Amino acid sequence: MNITVFGGSQPAEGSQAYITAYLLGKLLAEAGHIVLTGGYMGTMEAVSRGASEAGGHVIGVTCVEIERWRNAGANQWVKEERKMETLRQRLDGLIDGCDAAIALPGGPGTLTEIALTWNLMIVDAIRRRPLILVGHGWQSMFDQAYTELGEYFVERQRALLQFVPDVHSAVQLLNSNS
Repeated sequence: MNITVFGGSQPAEGSQAYITAYLLGKLLAEAGHIVLTGGYMGTMEAVSRGASEAGGHVIGVTCVEIERWRNAGANQWVKEERKMETLRQRLDGLIDGCDAAIALPGGPGTLTEIALTWNLMIVDAIRRRPLILVGHGWQSMFDQAYTELGEYFVERQRALLQFVPDVHSAVQLLNSNS
């Protein structure tokens, strides 16, 4: 399957977040999956590196707008780059190109990726697919939203999000869905 991994650009090599993302990439490649990331640094680099070093194929979905803003190119572990013009096109490339998505911890960009994927499934704009969120942070944040804004998050919509504590559980859940 083609698996898109969402996550923050902040994790530096050697940090726990980077090590975790590297492990996810490795586990996905070992399971025979193709990995898609945003193609740049942090989580994207770590996942790409883990998958590449395990012999997997890595697709980096990059864009001109980000490269103008950040002055950075695709990381060295990307085997195939799909360069888009805009960030919105990049989001579409990451979402439309996957059979499932896994979200590691991240900030506003990662939250946007989760929310857009989720909403597109809710309105049947894309076919339903696993959307797996890793870590206590996502579970806690969505639990708070459900508590405070519960009437806006009906159960059939909530059921589209799957929460797991760690990357091993994410890959196990993913493989059980395939």
